[in-house]
Amino acid sequence: VKLLIRCAKMSLSFASPTVVSALAAPMALRPAVQSRHLMMSAADGMEGAAHETGFKTWDPLGLADLGSPATLAFFRHAELKHCRVAMAAFTGWLVAVSGVHFPGLCSFSEGVSFEDISKLTPLEQWTAVPMLGKAQILLAIGIIEHQSEWKIKPHYMAVGGQPGNLKGLKSFWDPVGFTSKLSAAKLERQRLSEIKNGRAAMIGIISVLIAHNVPGSIPLPINFPAGASFVLPL
Repeated sequence: VKLLIRCAKMSLSFASPTVVSALAAPMALRPAVQSRHLMMSAADGMEGAAHETGFKTWDPLGLADLGSPATLAFFRHAELKHCRVAMAAFTGWLVAVSGVHFPGLCSFSEGVSFEDISKLTPLEQWTAVPMLGKAQILLAIGIIEHQSEWKIKPHYMAVGGQPGNLKGLKSFWDPVGFTSKLSAAKLERQRLSEIKNGRAAMIGIISVLIAHNVPGSIPLPINFPAGASFVLPL
């Protein structure tokens, strides 16, 4: 037995370096393969990755991998909603500070005119809108939200659904028909533009709200009106 053990030790000590490296190669490659696997994200291949991120998905917290594909679809749908709301909000803010307004009265019963409202800061303008007017706006938003969640089939979280797609609401989102004659390539480019502009608008509307209370927070020669950064919806 001792002789066999000595022979085994001698064979290992004289083993060819080529054989040893061949045996060690799979072990050396394994961490690299695992690291590449860990770097993959469920969001890879989704629209939104462009020059700004090197055509790669920017998700440092790994939020895209928190749940199932339905969860990821919910995140994208929520992002598109916030993008669209932010773009409308930022445009509205620019109109509000410019002083442009409709002629006539906003409320005949309360005698509130659009000119009177235009003299206020953007959030004060919302506060000055009569309660019935606020209720009408919020009701319209609720109807659109309900229809987009329950009327469009398949649902954006189901197989075959598309987050952000409002075609089920007929011509609501595109009443003029700008997208009806676009090719598939141009539609893809427009969707990417929507996401990128929406992300910029989310940063923009947050910035102008902060500028109300933090003078100089935005290094631009713009006189941001002072006032509250948030108001109650009603």
